[in-house]
Amino acid sequence: MVEIKRPSPTDLLTIGEVVRRTGVAASALHFYERKGLIHTQRTEGGTRLYPRHVERRIAIIQVAKRLGIPLSEVAEQFQALPTDRMPSLRDWNRLNEHWRAKLTARQRELERLQSEMSQCIGCGCVSLSVCLVMNPGDVLGQDGQGARRLQPIEDERA
Repeated sequence: MVEIKRPSPTDLLTIGEVVRRTGVAASALHFYERKGLIHTQRTEGGTRLYPRHVERRIAIIQVAKRLGIPLSEVAEQFQALPTDRMPSLRDWNRLNEHWRAKLTARQRELERLQSEMSQCIGCGCVSLSVCLVMNPGDVLGQDGQGARRLQPIEDERA
């Protein structure tokens, strides 16, 4: 009977294997490594070897990119994760809760902006004195830069 070895999160993979398994270009992996998002081991010859659990980090990076989370923030959050082992469920849940709050705030902000744009675009304003985008004589410029009548963007830390 042949015994099949089950993969372990600490098994080492070559860059080619990681590229094949994740669909991420080798140049992106090098970039992620330079930014401290993922970590490798090197052979005496300089070949990069990745622990199998790096695939999870790469998946999180890809999801974060799709959600518009900057890589600098991903790197900041990854600092709390272990590099020598696969992060625990508790580690991932902590990361998830942090981003869930940020994404919920961003979603509310986008809904508010969408509502304001729906009121503006093609509205055929009868009263330019209350229009959110009109600024006759640039009088609002005295109060500061930007669209002064639009509600300010919520502070993400709130």
